[in-house]
Amino acid sequence: MEKEWIIKSSGEDKIIEALASELKIGKSLTDLLVQRGITTYEDAKSFFRPSLNNLYDPFLMKDMEKAVARLQLAIKRNEKILIYGDYDVDGTTSVALVYSFLNKYYDKLEYYIPDRYNEGYGISYKGIDYALENNITLIIALDCGIKANQKIQYANQRGIDIIICDHHTPGENIPAACAVLDPKQTDCKYPFKELSGCGVGFKFLQAYTISEKIDTEELYKYIDLVAVSIASDIVPIIDENRVLTYFGLKKLIENPLKGLKAIMKIAGMEDKTVHVDDIVFKIGPRINAAGRMESGKKAVELLISEDYKFAVDLSYKINTYNTQRRNVDSLITQEALQLIEKNPQYRKRKTTVLYNPSWHKGVIGIVASRLTESYYRPTVILTQSNGFATGSARSVYGFDLYQAIDACSDLLESFGGHMYAAGLTLLPENVNKFINRFEEYVASNILPEQLIPKIEIDAELKFSEITTNFFKILDQFRPFGPGNMAPVFLTENVSDVGNGKPVGTNSEHLKLDLIHEDTPFTPINAIAFNQAHHWKEIKNGASFDVAYSIVENVFMGKTNLQLVIKDIKI
Repeated sequence: MEKEWIIKSSGEDKIIEALASELKIGKSLTDLLVQRGITTYEDAKSFFRPSLNNLYDPFLMKDMEKAVARLQLAIKRNEKILIYGDYDVDGTTSVALVYSFLNKYYDKLEYYIPDRYNEGYGISYKGIDYALENNITLIIALDCGIKANQKIQYANQRGIDIIICDHHTPGENIPAACAVLDPKQTDCKYPFKELSGCGVGFKFLQAYTISEKIDTEELYKYIDLVAVSIASDIVPIIDENRVLTYFGLKKLIENPLKGLKAIMKIAGMEDKTVHVDDIVFKIGPRINAAGRMESGKKAVELLISEDYKFAVDLSYKINTYNTQRRNVDSLITQEALQLIEKNPQYRKRKTTVLYNPSWHKGVIGIVASRLTESYYRPTVILTQSNGFATGSARSVYGFDLYQAIDACSDLLESFGGHMYAAGLTLLPENVNKFINRFEEYVASNILPEQLIPKIEIDAELKFSEITTNFFKILDQFRPFGPGNMAPVFLTENVSDVGNGKPVGTNSEHLKLDLIHEDTPFTPINAIAFNQAHHWKEIKNGASFDVAYSIVENVFMGKTNLQLVIKDIKI
């Protein structure tokens, strides 16, 4: 699929020149800072040198005093407390964080992860009944609860208080919980709105440590869990999330929790620098696999473990779940792609909505993501569970998926999520109505340009500018992620020196040695994934433009800079 290249506009020359002079770096790098809203020396200092002192006061969050007071009362009264969270990475890291921290000071704690298949997402009646049967009078709900109005009422009627720690978009009515922590509430004055669920749990504990005069260093021992949640849940890595991720990655490298260390060992990450991409593609999927294929409780059991040998043994089991997950999602993705190819009507639509009652519920979110990549349009994948059609939805850049699903809410039993990802449940007899309504809404509201995949290019660059010093400064822009993506550069009119070749199991990638007119005798190594279709023209000497990011590549003990090519235009 042809991609549109969008070159970001440069900042004002005066600002770039002044900042470049203060920081003593080149204008290309300074422009990248200005694009990110960094226009002063102080801004740059905060960006390049994050500090835990820059975390916001947790008591700025609505209901924080109530939440802390209720926890303190529960401990004073010797009540049993249930730490409750969703079965994905954000939910399980949240539960591991709050359980592990509180368990050092109070022992009447249990944790609960709902079963993906029997209970579904979020707070469940079964979970509340479990609390009732076990004389639990306080539930701390993490990464869920903001739309669980009826279930909160059910708990209230049974004498069970719930503290909600969520980060999803609230509905019109806020649940009548004893405290609701969610910075996305319209009347919440907390200055940063994009925390992960685990991040909200962290703020709750931060407030508790302040109230109890506990050294915050005790809380920072679990900051690697927060970084894993932020990276895996694809929330913006800006502002407070940048600080939490920066120090969480540092701890993952230097002294990770035993459960995370075990996962890193299984993923071949021992003694290596850890970046956000490593969490997204190696750590996160393994934690997620437990909830997808077996039970999210296994993930929590691993993450709270203080026995490294036990953690390694459990990591091997979870790694097996991940292998099973990959096989299942690959099979279902192929089935879904064939359904679209066989039906011409699907190809004319502005949306993809597919329903197969036999598909594995644990992987439909991944399948939705893969189909969005293939056809680049809002996508919903549905299967059947407990008599309902239940599914995951993914969007394309700039289109608000949550609003589109909300426009179909009268056909749904429940839904929740974000602009780019959501979950939903409906009766099977409403599936066809939903397919048509969703298509109608998207077709009427999506802009034609939103259906074309885009590559945002930060700046044009000459190959002669790509030096070791340039990369050393560029590397300090990390941690990369939404809101601070790895810079993408454009260089026009390059060519391969003649050493290039297709590589990969099916020769689907290209390994190239590129030269540019300003560096005719100094080729730079490049890899272009899934772009072997350009090989014939490149081999025949065609010049071309490349959009790429720059990485450090280590091969056989040698380190060199490498271009990772995002797209090629002959």
